[in-house]
This record gives sequence, structure tokens and C-alpha cells, in this order.
Amino acid sequence: MTLKRLLVVDDEPQIQSLLRIALGSAGYEVLPALTGHDAIRLAASAAPDAVILDLGLPDIDGKDVLRDIRAFSRVPIIILSARDREAEKVEALDLGADDYLEKPFGMGELLARLRAASRHAARALGEVTRLRFGDLLIDLDKRLIARAGVPIRLTPKEYDLLAVLARNAGRVVTHRQILTAVWGPAHHDDTQYLRVFIGQLRGKIESDPNMPNLIRTEPGAGYRFAESDG
Repeated sequence: MTLKRLLVVDDEPQIQSLLRIALGSAGYEVLPALTGHDAIRLAASAAPDAVILDLGLPDIDGKDVLRDIRAFSRVPIIILSARDREAEKVEALDLGADDYLEKPFGMGELLARLRAASRHAARALGEVTRLRFGDLLIDLDKRLIARAGVPIRLTPKEYDLLAVLARNAGRVVTHRQILTAVWGPAHHDDTQYLRVFIGQLRGKIESDPNMPNLIRTEPGAGYRFAESDG
């Protein structure tokens, strides 16, 4: 799946102009929306491949736009906002955003996040179950984890945790999302419990658990698994 049509939701003309030129030169078609209500309408009628969404809009809050779009679409949504509070990021991610970039931002990083969103959307559609990360193989159908052909033994909860992270490779998964998926809603605030299991999992799958490059911490938000090699 290759993202081609992008809905850009931002009421700043300078940002709209910058993104239209930069994304256009990268091969994207840009649909501009200056208000939240326009964004919801276009998300429903124009079938964009991804949405770039500012949270500070003139009519309704961007998180309400995110919530409304998620009610009818699984389109990748990247938040692009000047709001830098961790609580804002976590709430947006918990509401279903695929990623979050703060303003000012680098165009190279935005393009990289769009490519990651494209790959994640393709995996979700195709239900890819065999993933490779360097010499680490994750076969979700067979529940097999191996490094350089040597099986790695995981406990059932460690496997469930790895599966959630690997299925979302390249995107941030919040503490709450992970805890709810692996341990259930009653444990959605047990972040210290999660840190213990992340440490155990890193000890088994990372080449160097002290310098993890597979399970990356997103401070205050959650974790991001490395991009799959295929």
C-alpha cells in the first residue's frame, strides 16, 4: 500500500503552503482542510490514504476530529501540532493516532513517518504474520521467535507483548494500549508492571539490552518497535 492522497488539516496558511509544496514534490496529492468540520467531511468523502492533523483548529479541537474520523475509518493519522505536553500526545495516541510530531518539524522526519504509516497500513490490510528484523524472525502464525535460526523461548505474556509491538512496528504504542491488549482493561495504569516485562523481553531479543534498538522507549508515551525488514 502506497500513500498518495493526503488530507492536511491545519488552519495556518504557511503550514498548508509548505506541506503542499514539499509533499507535492515527494509525489503526494494534498487535500487541504482549514477546519475540523471540513476535515471530517473530506475524510469521509474523499477517501484520503492518510491524514496529517493539527490539534489546534479554529472550530473544534483536533482530538475531536481524530475521534470522529476513527469512528468510521482506519486511515493512518499523524498528529502535527505545537502542543508538546506528554498528556496531549498520549491522549491523541490512545484515541487512535498512528504517530505524533511536534512543530517545528523536519520534512525528512515527516516523510519517514508517512512511509512507516504506509507500511503499517499495508500490514494491517494484508495481515502479515511473518516479520524479520535483522537476524530476528517473528512468525506470529507459528508463535515462533528465532535469532539467526536459534529459537528464543518466551513466556506466554512475553510473547503477547512482543506480538502487540511487532504488529505495530514503526509506530508508537502507548502504555495504556499495550496494557489493555496484553493484560486487560483492569491493568491499563500498571506502567511499572509493563516496564518489568519490557526489560525481560529486551533481555531475550535485543543484541544489547542496555542499548536497545528493537524496542525503543518513547518517553512519557509508550514504546515503538523497529521497522520490519520484510
